Amino acid sequence: MARHWEDREKIKAGIGSVGTRAHVCWFLGAAFAVLGIIAGAMNAVLGLNSTGWLLLALVAFVASIPFFIGVGMGWYLKTAEGKKKE
Repeated sequence: MARHWEDREKIKAGIGSVGTRAHVCWFLGAAFAVLGIIAGAMNAVLGLNSTGWLLLALVAFVASIPFFIGVGMGWYLKTAEGKKKE
């Protein structure tokens, strides 16, 4: 059985779903960062303190990196095989 990174067709086919996961993580990170900034500006606790929201944003941003790498790999494989056919 091929590993995930060795199965080129699976990587190319998964660009849409992996891209959606990447953007969900990215936008969650942005929303958490905004909540952290607002909580810090108001000196209030919005469920978490401002540091907690900013750390949660950092975790969401870092979690999106592997998904964006997968999208980049998929696009590279698509374009590289398209150039080989020409």
